[in-house]
Amino acid sequence: MSGLIALLDDVAGLSKVAAASIDDVAGQAAKAGAKAAGAVIDDAAVTPKYVQGFDASREVPIVWKIARGSIFNKLVILLPVALLLTSFAPWLIAPLLMVGGAYLCFEGAEKVAHAFGHGDVHDSEKHIHPEGDAAGLEEERVAGAIKTDFILSGEIMTIALASIPAEDTLWMKALILFMVAIGITAAVYGFVALIVKADDFGLHLASRGNGALAALGRGIVRFMPAFMKVLTIVGTAAMIWVGGQIILHGLGEMGWHGPYDWVHHQAEAAALAVPQIAGLASWAVTAFFDGIFGLILGLALIPLVEKLLNPLLSVTVMPLIGAVKGMFGKS
Repeated sequence: MSGLIALLDDVAGLSKVAAASIDDVAGQAAKAGAKAAGAVIDDAAVTPKYVQGFDASREVPIVWKIARGSIFNKLVILLPVALLLTSFAPWLIAPLLMVGGAYLCFEGAEKVAHAFGHGDVHDSEKHIHPEGDAAGLEEERVAGAIKTDFILSGEIMTIALASIPAEDTLWMKALILFMVAIGITAAVYGFVALIVKADDFGLHLASRGNGALAALGRGIVRFMPAFMKVLTIVGTAAMIWVGGQIILHGLGEMGWHGPYDWVHHQAEAAALAVPQIAGLASWAVTAFFDGIFGLILGLALIPLVEKLLNPLLSVTVMPLIGAVKGMFGKS
């Protein structure tokens, strides 16, 4: 009897340790996901355009195809690469994070330049044809979306990896990255599915006579175009701000402290000037100068990326992804 009691005590102790570990993993995953907010917001802002022009019955299936591709990107390709980096080349994480930050700056700056009538739209936006085979066009859109998602997912996973304490075990890091991948993908594409079906839901309510539900439906239909514009602007701003922040922080870690320290001093001065909202003032000033830096860097990178890096990716990275997907039976 005493042996059984001792065994139950051991099981209870192990259960407490396991529960604490799960809580720790969940907490770190939430923290890591929050740090990737810029890339996450852009992912949610970019994806709805891939379903534009299709029949309403195809919108959710297209989003589901993109979500499956995103999970594949994160779990099958990026997660093993992240674990290999943290095990054998942790010194590469900061430079890769800066590369990802620079890409965010480029993406955001390209959208700003296009909004003001300069430059061309991104590759993923060039192949939207008003006519042609619907199934082929759908596959083309999905492929373009998954390609863009691979870049953003790489940035999300790298940011998440950089935020995990170095002393954590490999399995703990794997679990955290797994939870980040699943949680962010579910949140982003669940949100996207709600966005793309909002118009249909509004039209459905509007068709129900002249009551409160019909008025709500008409309000949703009128609200969604403005909401999409705001979402695009917020996504672009978040990319530029987060990208600039990553670069400045990385430069400081590599020994060039001047730009990062200058922004930090400006934020401290703003906090002292308005102590009633010190935290908000500090954040706003930091985000402003990070964004200015990110925009300037992004504009400078546009010709380099369009003339050199995009063609290089097309003949190196994308065929490799296609080969890996072929190994797993992906079309």
